[in-house]
Amino acid sequence: MAKRNLQEINAGSMADIAFLLLIFFLVTTTMESNYGIRRKLPPPPDPSVEKPILKMKNVLQIVINGQDKMLIEEKPATVKEVKKIAMDFITNNGKDPRSSDNPQKAVISIKEMRETSYKEYISVYNELIAAYSVLRNKYAQKKFSKSFDQLTEEQQKTVSDFYPQKIAESMTK
Repeated sequence: MAKRNLQEINAGSMADIAFLLLIFFLVTTTMESNYGIRRKLPPPPDPSVEKPILKMKNVLQIVINGQDKMLIEEKPATVKEVKKIAMDFITNNGKDPRSSDNPQKAVISIKEMRETSYKEYISVYNELIAAYSVLRNKYAQKKFSKSFDQLTEEQQKTVSDFYPQKIAESMTK
C-alpha cells in the first residue's frame, strides 16, 4: 500500500478573511459614549434690551480650584454642603441682608479651573440641580398638591418661574 501525501491547506486567503471579519465586527459593534450634560443654551441676548443690574448679594459664588477644593462665598465647603447652602441662599427672601432678595433674583455662579476634575464639577452641579428640584417640588406640593413631575406644562412653568434655575458658569486658567 502506497502512502498518500497529505494535501496542504492553502492559507493565502486567511489574512483576507481575518481582515474582513475584523472590519465586520468594528462596523457592527456599538460603543458606549459619554454625552456629557445635556442642556439647552439660552438664545443670544437682544442688543436693544438693557442689561439688568445685578447686586452681588444676589450671587452665590462657588469656586472649585485645580485640587478640587471648593470655596462658597470665600469659605471652605464640601460637596455635601452645596445643596443646603444653595437652598438657604435661594429661599432667603431678604431675611439675611447679605443674601438673595428673592428666588427670582438669586443667581448661582460656579467658577472652576481648567485642572478641576470632571467628577467634582458634575458632583457640585448635581447638588445644585437637586436643590432646585427640592424647592420646586415643595412649592408644587404647596400650590397644587402634586409633585413637580405630575404637574401640567402650564403649572410647571408657574413653579419654574417662581424658582428659576439661574446657574452661571465660567472657567479660569
